[in-house]
Amino acid sequence: MGSKASPQSLRIKINQSWKSLWFGRGNFGKDLIEDIELRRQLISDFKAASISQVIINRNANMIEVAIHTARPGVLIGRGGSGSDKIKKIIEKKTGMRAKVNIIEVKSPDIDAMYVGQSIAAQIEKRIPFRRAAKQSVERAMENGAKGIKIQISGRLNGAEIARSEKFSQGTVPLSTFDSVIDYAYVTALTTYGIIGIKVWIFRGKTGEVVDRPSRRRN
Repeated sequence: MGSKASPQSLRIKINQSWKSLWFGRGNFGKDLIEDIELRRQLISDFKAASISQVIINRNANMIEVAIHTARPGVLIGRGGSGSDKIKKIIEKKTGMRAKVNIIEVKSPDIDAMYVGQSIAAQIEKRIPFRRAAKQSVERAMENGAKGIKIQISGRLNGAEIARSEKFSQGTVPLSTFDSVIDYAYVTALTTYGIIGIKVWIFRGKTGEVVDRPSRRRN
């Protein structure tokens, strides 16, 4: 028997942080489920914007949502129409006044969620999964990743029996707590069923990784 833990939750307070930053004073379970559903809705509704992560903070009468995206222009929309739409979605979902911050991801090729979404989009367009995975691996290594591992599972190429294939380059030390690991799980919807895509990207050790400054847009 084996057990697995999320590479991100395992490193919280070491080199990872929570995605919900509020402290539950009332109905903790209800607010937590709201956060999860809100993240899924934003990622689904704005798939073209390549949303990396959604950080949520609540206080007594306001909810502040920071959306990290590789394509802020798509998310903001013409004249800020996209931002207004996001604000309305959040206020309708939570019943609270909302503030939205859109933050640009400066190096999307070493962002696990972006890489997973990119591969999923290509698979849904019937592009061979091996080509999509190998190109993503090459781009990640060229943009400063110390190592990357991609696992694609399901009825690959329409095969009768589901299987998994892995693509990797460099090192991905999952057992070392001070290693900065970015992890994401994304699904691709195909005519043969769901294809699962897992991405691990090793950016370096704690203290060695210097995040490039992101551009914040309100």
